[in-house]
Amino acid sequence: MFGLLGPNGAGKSSLMKTIVGLQKPTSGSISFNDINVVGEPNFIKKNLGFLPQDFGVYPKVSAYDLLNHIAILKGVKNDVERKTQIQYLLNKVNLWDFKDKEVHTFSGGMKQRFGVAQALLGKPKIIIVDEPTAGLDPEERNRFNTLLNDISADVVVILSTHLVEDVKNLCSQMTIMNKGQILKTGQPKALITELEGKIWSKAINQNELENYQENFQIISQQLIERQLQITVFSEQQPTGFTAIKPLLEHVYFYTLNQNK
Repeated sequence: MFGLLGPNGAGKSSLMKTIVGLQKPTSGSISFNDINVVGEPNFIKKNLGFLPQDFGVYPKVSAYDLLNHIAILKGVKNDVERKTQIQYLLNKVNLWDFKDKEVHTFSGGMKQRFGVAQALLGKPKIIIVDEPTAGLDPEERNRFNTLLNDISADVVVILSTHLVEDVKNLCSQMTIMNKGQILKTGQPKALITELEGKIWSKAINQNELENYQENFQIISQQLIERQLQITVFSEQQPTGFTAIKPLLEHVYFYTLNQNK
């Protein structure tokens, strides 16, 4: 699974929409298997499934009937093949018992799992999921991430998110982007290793923050029990600071700070 990580407004959704052909790029190119996706949009549409951040469903239509309709639109015209795919996918996303339930009545987590099922119709080679866990409670989010991890064994998954934890837990490759620009790409573990021995922490009073900002490269700060815990990047140990083990969130904040 490939993680596309960035803050809200970084351009992740715009990139996803451009890849799937919902909008044209103002410059640059996109290729898949050496084929120009922009010049031949139908090629990528035949090989791609997409779960957008927000999607609507027809009212008063069951999960089974809606998947059947979407499968026909995707070109799965053989009745037996269509029925087989729908049954397999509803079981895959653990919604078979709700196949006759109207999709607009689903909970947020159930609706997202239904979204994965529709994205996998037609047996695409790659699926794109855009901020899929936004708004889900912790249990639904964990269930959904387990599903994505399972799917990624058979299909290339591009996960767009602003949640560092999702990328850390799911992705073998990642990119950090902001303001429409790619800032850093690599394996999460390798990117973390680059910061070994360079991340330091210290608890300070809030009124000291400005002085530390002038003298140190602060990458994050958190108020804990009325004291400000600051994390800084430094090649050498600063006086009074304690070394801490770098995490992916440190990579993320450091990269964003480096490219303000």
